[in-house]
Amino acid sequence: MPTSAAPSMDLYDRVSPYSPADYTADSWALFSSSRTTAHGLVMVRGLKDLVADYKTRSASRYTSDSWTPMAKALDTAASVATNPSATAPEVAAAKTAMVTAADNLVAADEGTFHTITNSTFWNDTSGNPIYSQGGGVFKFGDTYYWYGVHYRGAESYRANPTKKYDNEVSFVSIPVYSSKDLVNWKFENRVATRSTPINNGNTLGQAGWVGRLGVSYNENTGKYVLATQVYVGGGHGVLFLQGDSPTDTFDYGYLQTQITNSPTTGTGDQTVFTDDNGKDYLIFSNREGRSRAFVSKFRESDSLRLEAGVEIGRNSSGREGNAMFKLDGKYYHAASDLHGWNTSVNYVMESTSSNVQGAYTGEYILAGTEMDYSHVTQTGFFVTVKGTKQNTVIYAGDRWADFAWNGIGYNQWLPITKTGARPQFHSMTQWQFNATTGEWRAGPANNYALNPNFQADRVIVSQVRGWTNFRESGPSSIVTNVNGGANGSRFGLQIGAGQSYAGGVRQQITVPAGTYRMSLFAKTSGSLSAAQMTVTDATGSSRTLNIPSSSGWTRRELTGIPLPAGTATITIRAASGNGYLTVDDLELVRTSGGTQPSGQRYEAETAPAVCQGTIDANHAGHSGSGFCNGNAAVGAYAEFTVNASTAGTATLGLRSAHAASGGTARPASLIVNGATVATVPFEPTGSWTTWATHTLNVPLNAGSNTIRLDPPTAAGLPNIDYLDVSTAGT
Repeated sequence: MPTSAAPSMDLYDRVSPYSPADYTADSWALFSSSRTTAHGLVMVRGLKDLVADYKTRSASRYTSDSWTPMAKALDTAASVATNPSATAPEVAAAKTAMVTAADNLVAADEGTFHTITNSTFWNDTSGNPIYSQGGGVFKFGDTYYWYGVHYRGAESYRANPTKKYDNEVSFVSIPVYSSKDLVNWKFENRVATRSTPINNGNTLGQAGWVGRLGVSYNENTGKYVLATQVYVGGGHGVLFLQGDSPTDTFDYGYLQTQITNSPTTGTGDQTVFTDDNGKDYLIFSNREGRSRAFVSKFRESDSLRLEAGVEIGRNSSGREGNAMFKLDGKYYHAASDLHGWNTSVNYVMESTSSNVQGAYTGEYILAGTEMDYSHVTQTGFFVTVKGTKQNTVIYAGDRWADFAWNGIGYNQWLPITKTGARPQFHSMTQWQFNATTGEWRAGPANNYALNPNFQADRVIVSQVRGWTNFRESGPSSIVTNVNGGANGSRFGLQIGAGQSYAGGVRQQITVPAGTYRMSLFAKTSGSLSAAQMTVTDATGSSRTLNIPSSSGWTRRELTGIPLPAGTATITIRAASGNGYLTVDDLELVRTSGGTQPSGQRYEAETAPAVCQGTIDANHAGHSGSGFCNGNAAVGAYAEFTVNASTAGTATLGLRSAHAASGGTARPASLIVNGATVATVPFEPTGSWTTWATHTLNVPLNAGSNTIRLDPPTAAGLPNIDYLDVSTAGT
């Protein structure tokens, strides 16, 4: 899109792709009569797209107080979008009013919990891989948009995650995904690609580096401005691209090589932070040494320049992954160790005033990140959700696994809460989040063991983070991580020595009450007099999994372990004259004891339920006489017919299991009485005999209702056991 007048012989080539449908009729007529300048064109493409999108909203889904201003803003925007004489300021004002009204919409119901599963590769709602690293999530209107970089190495690592691809950092594109619930992400567009023109005749494909980006909305121009690091033409800088809607194809805006007060050109690491008042800031460090943390405001007129940076902190060791969040009126700057692609604890500085560019405390470690390197990530970005019941900050960590070979999955998202005076990081492999209320809870398949794959910042160590060594006898050093873990992972944990010894490692965690399954992969060498994994509860009661000898990796499991709420200790112990125990992939998962919906149960194998597949009973743990094993095909659905005594919101409990090869989710559209109301992600449960329950709230009519699970991918559904339905009348 045009940013300035540029009369030249190249103008026609540059503007020939322009379409009159994207501009007001009056400005197009003037432009087409001369074709000497594009400066006066008034673009309405983005406004038209947003109007079309918001017209799909239903007033019944929102409170009347919040819908009234939305309807007014939508009518005004629709009128401006079709006004042939509308000016650029009028278009921007209409867009801003509509986006603001949409942002203030309040849901009429209490929303639905959706499941976030970490340590997996994520897919979009069409079942395609999500490739988005070093970016950010931004709420524009009532929709969240996720921007990041697709690197070539992400494809290679996903196909074969048994080595690193740190020579494949080439830029592919900047995709954008949209979501209402921060869990189910729809691919929208590639806002920039290798062919996107930038400065001096270059394209993004010629850049040596593109990454660490964010997007802001400028209320004066009505443009969405993307700011990213770039190294191109031998120089470093912040590149600005802009689009007319969040999912538009973005064009070149400006390249700023120097931010005033920074001692270097470009930036070290950076993210975009938008304050509660709508002001936008770049959070960054200086490029060389990265010892200084800065906050720089985007120029308010067009967001295409950064004002002078204000230094808020300094650390001589350097920091990377600079990002900002706000919680309970305080600003928190977070960053990681300066380690390249490595994982790290999070270092936090908190504001001592109400000014984001004001004074900050010294650094301290964000509680909870010290147990497992922030769930084996470095600081990526933060998302603050202002729910109807509580505000929740989501830590979106970047796991640069494609370049570091340090686990599965690139995006690890965890909740942050305020515990006392300071924020608390909660490391979980699976959790559930309600974007409407802001509430969250542990997921049914959460692994309560921390750093269960013994990651160690890509090096061999004698003290693995999150685990405490203990020695009963023998040499002082009997514990180390070793190269070559189970299932192609990078590391395992080895206990042993070439002489007589006894000892191992232990970890103290906090668990909710319930019945648990404990498992690990193990192999042995030499002769062991003891090899075991034990969990001990707060009362001192213990359950032990004895590990038989095995020269190759073998999965071992102990089920039916009762644990009260509180502290639990996991211990891995070995004893031998000259033998070794090597373990990996530990799990401590609650199999029962969580709160599930009560009410009427509908078995998937019992009519009038319909299963487009077979009714099987070959996997233990199912309810009733069997379960629905759906066909591996798009649209191979399972359907239940349920009754409700009165119309209203019902709570569903969908019990399923799957452990298909590849470890990818099997999402399904949840269709109630013919209308799609949600997407159920159906992430892997770990094994075909591990059943997990998804809890959702849906509207039901009085009387008979149909509830269908319809898979959009050829993988089909997971195994479906039953549907529990709880309503006010049950």
